[in-house]
Amino acid sequence: MKRTGRLTLFTAAVALTLVPGHLAAAASPASSVPAAGAPSAAEPFCYGEPSTPGADISDLKSRFTASNWMPTLQEMYRRRWPSGEKLAIAQANDQYWKQFVNTRSFEGFAESMMVAIHEETHMWDLDPSRTRWDVHIAAWINASQQAAAVPLHGGFARREILPLITDKYSDSMDGIYLRDSQQGSYKLQGVLAEQNAGLTGLPAVTVVQEYIKGVGASNARDIAATNLRYLLLYLRVAKDKHPDYWAKIKNEPKLRELVLIQFLRTAYWLDKSAPFTGKLGSPDADRITETNYAPANLAILEEFTGAKVRRDTDKHCTT
Repeated sequence: MKRTGRLTLFTAAVALTLVPGHLAAAASPASSVPAAGAPSAAEPFCYGEPSTPGADISDLKSRFTASNWMPTLQEMYRRRWPSGEKLAIAQANDQYWKQFVNTRSFEGFAESMMVAIHEETHMWDLDPSRTRWDVHIAAWINASQQAAAVPLHGGFARREILPLITDKYSDSMDGIYLRDSQQGSYKLQGVLAEQNAGLTGLPAVTVVQEYIKGVGASNARDIAATNLRYLLLYLRVAKDKHPDYWAKIKNEPKLRELVLIQFLRTAYWLDKSAPFTGKLGSPDADRITETNYAPANLAILEEFTGAKVRRDTDKHCTT
């Protein structure tokens, strides 16, 4: 089922198996100055969050065992990616962690974080205390930004976006999330939940990339790019095929805010992870990203959010 100026506010793929407040102000780097409220199209801002991927964790590697993986996980991210530490603390008692974490070696442990953080993001986002299926959703974004009670108004089956996908760049994920009879029937709830979880899994492995030796995180960038693709195409189909629904969701400030920050957040982490293409993604991730910046997709984003996004090297910013 995560600045300049002010911001108000898996394997081939990890299939989403689901059961039927505004973003809090973030503690961000000095270049980021967030505030509560709705984003303003007239006031430029950039998404950012603290990370220190060069922080020394060699001592954690040397002490790692199958029995100390949770304190290791929290300390690893405390040093390198505080958002991961806070999510791990929030979800520390979840009984399903062990299904996702490789404890056989530190390298395997680091690699397994893409799936583990992805799934624990789902667990946080889709907790019944936060999310009511097809009515409203929550989203863990970073250590001090979480979206709460974002209205959804139902929606339409996400498989309806398939005709807009004319390439094979995301084909393996399309088969899971769009062509599958159950997965394809999920509505905006499924699109947003998968987008947030897939995106949160990307920094989880980006900040420990030097320890990743296998292929278990080799499509992290593809997943983030593809789920943003699905969100943009869903908005296009909403406007073109479901005008009543489009009018409803376009009138929801929390939802517009969430879509904008997730677009900028995807750009931010795709840029941070770009040097590790091959280890954390295929060339298709960049090809999908190019299509996400196609005129029709940027037009629907900007119409929906009321903000203009940058097309240059600072794609994590508005203008």
